[in-house]
Amino acid sequence: MLEIIRHKSVRSDSNESADSGGILSLGKRRKHLFLGNRIGYVYLAPALLFLLVIMGFPILFSIFISFQNYNLETLISGKMVFVGFKNYEAIFQAPAFWTALEHSLIFTVVSIFFQFTLGLIISLLFVRSFPLSNTMRGLMLSGWQIPSVVTGTVFLWIFNLDYGVFNRILMFLNLIQEPVGWLVQGDTALVAVILTNIWLGIPFNVIILTAGITGLPEDVYEAATVDGASFLQQLTYITIPLLKSTILAVLMLGFIYTLRVFDIIWIMTRGGPADATEVLPTFAYRLSLVHFDFGQSAAVATVILLILFVAAFFYAKNAAMENM
Repeated sequence: MLEIIRHKSVRSDSNESADSGGILSLGKRRKHLFLGNRIGYVYLAPALLFLLVIMGFPILFSIFISFQNYNLETLISGKMVFVGFKNYEAIFQAPAFWTALEHSLIFTVVSIFFQFTLGLIISLLFVRSFPLSNTMRGLMLSGWQIPSVVTGTVFLWIFNLDYGVFNRILMFLNLIQEPVGWLVQGDTALVAVILTNIWLGIPFNVIILTAGITGLPEDVYEAATVDGASFLQQLTYITIPLLKSTILAVLMLGFIYTLRVFDIIWIMTRGGPADATEVLPTFAYRLSLVHFDFGQSAAVATVILLILFVAAFFYAKNAAMENM
């Protein structure tokens, strides 16, 4: 009987030690997991700090001064006066703001439409193997690697009234009888900068769309071919629906980039002639560095930010619905 009692006592002690060891090991695992998560945040801290300083601070400061009377006089004196929404009231009452907004929307919508359409056509061509296909891909992407300042300068020469190659080509094809001043006439200047931006944005669309088309399942196309579906039917009922998320991403990124385009327009026309190519970024630049009204310029920049934020919100909402 004593031996049985000793045996049970030893077993109970061993069970208690095992339970305590399990609790300790579980506590160690939780502590290790907690520390591991904290170490991850430590690794991310430099990048987050960089984004906060380089991007977050300028955005917040721009929003801040949009509510201040901040001009050259207050810049020198260092005394800004809070004026509420007066800067926004001033730009909304200025006809130049609505003209710039109209030009921005036309410039953005037309550019994105042709960039995407031509990019999709070229992507459908590049997913097929043909002679010199790799060389053509490289030549297509090289235009995207050129700085936009250089692109604007080159197209400034291409559309030149006296020696521009664009007029020479149109005259050779008998489409015009005499050179057209594409950048000095109000009815053609916006067309010229839109054509330039279309050329600049096509390679980006080609890269994203080609990657998306390449990742589509081939068995779906094989089944459609067996069923007798034409190329147009495959494009309409297979390719575009399967590329919906990619297409939305391309259009969203194109909208963000195009709405804030400044360098091409400023190099080619400086917003002229007679404000024919004035867009919101050039209007904000003119308010800031020509009229030295930094408060109103910041208000215009904040309006651009709000437009982009609304577009990003609807894109995120649509993407979330697609993933459900």
